[in-house]
Amino acid sequence: MKLAPSTLRTLVAATFALPLVVMAADATGDKPASAPGPLTAPEVENGYLKLGFDQLASYPFTPPAFDPTADPKAVPPTGEEQIPAMVKGWNGKKAVITGYMVPVKMDKGLVTEFLLMRNTMACCFGTVPNMNEWVIVKMEKGVQPMMDVPVAFYGELKVGAMFENGYMTGLYELKGEKMGEVQG
Repeated sequence: MKLAPSTLRTLVAATFALPLVVMAADATGDKPASAPGPLTAPEVENGYLKLGFDQLASYPFTPPAFDPTADPKAVPPTGEEQIPAMVKGWNGKKAVITGYMVPVKMDKGLVTEFLLMRNTMACCFGTVPNMNEWVIVKMEKGVQPMMDVPVAFYGELKVGAMFENGYMTGLYELKGEKMGEVQG
């Protein structure tokens, strides 16, 4: 199944326009999803930075407002000055991140693009996650869909504002190499 190019923006906007019902623990079970903690340097495991959402979402981030009257040729404001230097330093590094899969694109029954979420609260009756509480993962070969269980993914991390059709869609992207262990 191949989805339209604006699917990611639509999915993000529609999924996250939900009411706050309850708080949930992040994929590691450490703390409530809305409570950023202190930023700590990640461990390195087999050449990969071991990143958790306690680190990725350890700082407040307010995305700049979309301006429909802005010049389409102008560079939109990114808010990247809000990203701590340590987090920017992870750009281009190999990383392993554990979270919950929300499929965005599928091909022949395999998920080729998905959001790796801090928790499952973005589905059905959840909270609106912060921009730094998901990672856009693109898997060239695709993987089996894994819903409602935390899964580790390995790949090269991109850190910085990403846009689609003028809308900011995320701060993190992982060029997925492989799926790791399923937890839970």
